[in-house]
Amino acid sequence: MNTTNQEHPSNKGLLVIFWLYVLIPLAWGVTNTLAQAMKLFG
Repeated sequence: MNTTNQEHPSNKGLLVIFWLYVLIPLAWGVTNTLAQAMKLFG
């Protein structure tokens, strides 16, 4: 059984929180990587 977001609209808030937990560390890692690269090549 595959549950979609359309079946549970109330879970949209949880979905937003989930993406924040995914995207914020990802963006943090990218920012740190770019900062390290600027130190190396700068």
